[in-house]
Amino acid sequence: MSYFEIVLLGFALAADSFTVGATVGLKHRKPRQIFRLSFHFGLFQGLFPLIGALAGTFLLVFMEAWDHWIVFGILTFLGVRMIIGTFKNDDEKHKKIDLTKGSSLIGLSTAVSIDAFAAGISLSMADAPIAISATIIGLVSVFATAFAMIASKFAARWIGKKGEAVAGVVLIGLGLKTLHEHMGIFEAILP
Repeated sequence: MSYFEIVLLGFALAADSFTVGATVGLKHRKPRQIFRLSFHFGLFQGLFPLIGALAGTFLLVFMEAWDHWIVFGILTFLGVRMIIGTFKNDDEKHKKIDLTKGSSLIGLSTAVSIDAFAAGISLSMADAPIAISATIIGLVSVFATAFAMIASKFAARWIGKKGEAVAGVVLIGLGLKTLHEHMGIFEAILP
């Protein structure tokens, strides 16, 4: 696998990081928050291919059976929390959850990086340099997330105060998209 192909893989894997980064950036745009989310998304996107390459195909069979449910559960849980947060009064909003900290940060980082685990398995089978590939994938994710969070500042002006609800709906939509990609849940409903 060439370095160009690895960079393309990095961009493909960073698509979820970009989308979630833009969504989180609607409400969390301080430099420290941008750094935290970008760093952790890049770290997880870089570590998961390494873990995938080390784990081999044994864990892939298990992960493929459950990965879409894990991603759906995490994104839906965080999305519902964000939507509920828009209906709280101002006193309660001061206690609102910062998605760039704690368990929310770990959950989002894991959710956007599960595909990188499978990519690590395929990279090892393609005899690609795993450490360099993981570094490139992680760096692409860092820059994609940071760019998305900074750019979301402009979108937040148009969306206004309901940005948290919009972000929650987008996270739930990403969870549903993951289920559809793995299970085709909407094929029976949509023509």
